[in-house]
Amino acid sequence: MAAPAPALTELHFGDSRLFRELLGNHDEHVKGLERQLGVRIGVGDGTLALEGDAVETELTARVLGQLYGLLEEGYPIYPADVDYALRILASDRTAKLRDIFLDAVFISAHKHTITPKSVNQKAYIDAIRNTDIVFGIGPAGTGKTYLAMAMAVAELMKNSFTRIVLTRPAVEAGEKLGFLPGDLAEKVNPYLRPLYDALHDMVDFERARRMLERGTIEVAPLAFMRGRTLNDSFVILDEAQNTTGEQMKMFLTRLGYGSKAVITGDVTQVDLPAGKPSGLKEAQAILRGVVGISFVTFTERDVVRHPLVQEIITAYDRAER
Repeated sequence: MAAPAPALTELHFGDSRLFRELLGNHDEHVKGLERQLGVRIGVGDGTLALEGDAVETELTARVLGQLYGLLEEGYPIYPADVDYALRILASDRTAKLRDIFLDAVFISAHKHTITPKSVNQKAYIDAIRNTDIVFGIGPAGTGKTYLAMAMAVAELMKNSFTRIVLTRPAVEAGEKLGFLPGDLAEKVNPYLRPLYDALHDMVDFERARRMLERGTIEVAPLAFMRGRTLNDSFVILDEAQNTTGEQMKMFLTRLGYGSKAVITGDVTQVDLPAGKPSGLKEAQAILRGVVGISFVTFTERDVVRHPLVQEIITAYDRAER
């Protein structure tokens, strides 16, 4: 049986400057699509000639057309954006990149516009906007904590909340931690370092220091939350898979008037002692379906780190199955 003839498609672009941006430096954007989809892309004067499998050719045309639409809106395209666009449209041909990429969450201290990069990240941002308790569950590198932090800082700047509280459990707060030098704050600081790193990516160092000194932003281990009521606060609980059921209930019941909580974690990376159930897993079972609480689940498709991270997560999932 003869192989089907390759599909041929020609795309035309009216703005020469935007067309060059679409191609990327040394045509790296179209070359990346060629490698990933096996479609030949011929570059002409404001035109692209696509040749290959009909399904892949149609997907390539959809990606290039929507990326050009983003450029028309003033959104700069980087090689990573081409990868994110392909990932989004390969899983959902009806997705609209402009609805995702143009949803600016916050402009960081480094003048970098933080936006969602996948359908699930967009759903996560919308859930944080619309509900007071949001669980973001999924593997590392999917932007769970980073996007929550960006939303928190953006809302603080708009005076929607009076403070941000960032917390995570110090899993080894017992025997092992006791062997570290220093007082309690110094002992738990290594556990909180990722939260400081994300904060300093959002806000310049001096401004962050002043906010921390005034208590406008508080970074503390989960144990410090006991007995408190958090009013008018945007609260983020990170690494929630390492809470016990009692700790999770304690944290959720700290929420006061005018507050919002985002709980993030990866249920496949529990570091609790054997036989100790994860509070995050329990919360999934107990709270799913409660009105006013949203659950957003991320997968390896949402990873926004080095492309190999997605492959590593997939390989480990396959091995565990």
